[in-house]
Amino acid sequence: MLLLGIDTSGKTASAALFDSETELFLAQSTVYTQKTHSQVIMPMVKDIMAQAGKELSDLGGIAVANGPGSYTGLRIGVAAVKALSFGLGVKCCGVSTLLGLACNNLAYKGHICSIMKARGELVYTCTYKSDGFCVEQVTEEQMISRDELAEYLALNVGEAMLCGDGAADFYNTYSSPAFVIAPPQGRLQSAVGVCLAGVSRKLTDPDSLEVSYLQKVKAEKDLEEKQEFSVINRSEMLI
Repeated sequence: MLLLGIDTSGKTASAALFDSETELFLAQSTVYTQKTHSQVIMPMVKDIMAQAGKELSDLGGIAVANGPGSYTGLRIGVAAVKALSFGLGVKCCGVSTLLGLACNNLAYKGHICSIMKARGELVYTCTYKSDGFCVEQVTEEQMISRDELAEYLALNVGEAMLCGDGAADFYNTYSSPAFVIAPPQGRLQSAVGVCLAGVSRKLTDPDSLEVSYLQKVKAEKDLEEKQEFSVINRSEMLI
């Protein structure tokens, strides 16, 4: 099966074409872009398909990083995959950005901790165990403080490879001989990791593809504040 992978969850725009039967990446492209992902991701997809000598109609499935990450970037990637899936009549799947990062470093044997910047001292994170061929999720995906993550790793994991856009800062802050930082090519989001994670997932109809933010978006927070304000006002009127 030819699987197209797309990642627009962070600063990198990335697309890759994976042949699951031969286990070969036929083409891949990653750009640390200053442009909006909507400007670069579809031309990138068309380019790698052309470079591989394949047509979009040859695809057997599409995988996309569906979060956590940049709200706008995630929506662009998921919307693009939904449109491609509907138009081509192929199924798709969402892949955790954190899992994709871990799969970028699949050859490492041991614990892999994906760390992405959230806001302030908070990070998105998840820890996996790799045997060099596949990764197994060890913790829940969560948004926690860096101090909480450092404490968890020290008490429960020990040695670990760190990857993600928050890995370098974390490594420098909590320097420990137990930590190894992923090499530059495995540190940031990549469609290669999305393909490696997506090839073992069940493909579904594009209707079921959703973004996973791991936290409430601003609109949800604003709605909750309005609802709480209304409850307080009603309570005061009854007193």
